[in-house]
Amino acid sequence: MMNNSLNSRTFMRCAIISRAGQVLARGQLILTPIEDGAWRLDLQTDGGRHVQGGPVGEDGSMTAASQVLFDQFFDVWGMSNLTLNVTLR
Repeated sequence: MMNNSLNSRTFMRCAIISRAGQVLARGQLILTPIEDGAWRLDLQTDGGRHVQGGPVGEDGSMTAASQVLFDQFFDVWGMSNLTLNVTLR
């Protein structure tokens, strides 16, 4: 199980960028607590849109969580091959 000593919402600033280089959204990647002490990787855009990703692995891996989030990007923006640019602060 992941350590729940993180804040209830821990985040990193990010931008979603199209293949053409257009910034589609800016926002925050958020770790949202879910049942049984687990965490889910979500995106909260500055425009107010909330996109749910998948659960973070028990070992802390974000591979599956990121894939679910990227699948949701297609549903939201109707594009594939988007770039997620993360800025740590």
